[in-house]
Amino acid sequence: MKLFEKISNFVTQLDVTTVNEERKQILQPLIDYIQTKENQGEVVNLNFICTHNSRRSHLTQIWAQTLANFHKLNNVRTFSGGTEATACYPAVIETLEFNGFEIQKMVEQENPIYAIKNAENALPIIGFSKRWDNDFNPKSGFAAIMTCSQADGDCPVVFGAEKRVPVHYIDPKAYDNSPEKMEQYNKTSTQIATEMKYVFGKIKQAK
Repeated sequence: MKLFEKISNFVTQLDVTTVNEERKQILQPLIDYIQTKENQGEVVNLNFICTHNSRRSHLTQIWAQTLANFHKLNNVRTFSGGTEATACYPAVIETLEFNGFEIQKMVEQENPIYAIKNAENALPIIGFSKRWDNDFNPKSGFAAIMTCSQADGDCPVVFGAEKRVPVHYIDPKAYDNSPEKMEQYNKTSTQIATEMKYVFGKIKQAK
């Protein structure tokens, strides 16, 4: 699947050598889970979980799906959720659009629903805030990737998860009322994209 040119250019220039040893160790259990599923020829369901499903969990879901597509790993399906539902924060949408995603707001409401496309012929990723156990998400046979420490603590058991992997990111929310807001959202997004490129670049496709 050919990603949109702007996304492809952005992904190509991401430098995975910037992922330090500490982060590599944190990401290794996720790599191992994906590789095991790939070896068994099974679908890889990844549910990225944060407190409000408003920022980091959306960015990780979308970049993980995009980098899986970039590396031609066709069995990967990504999801996201929170310990509670709020709304996808507009700066996340703005950041993704800046990187070349085509985004359509399907439902205008307090918790909007977005169709997010990374390629002309790709199914859109449906983005909206929801609990991790929402009917939109898998009920079993998935890895729960905890993208913030608060959700990791608030959610000691993720029912149905085969694997739980803490991969925490700093919340850009702290900059929402500052002049550096979009710079910080782009910084977080780029870190996530780089680490997802590293993760999926490590997967050896089953013959």
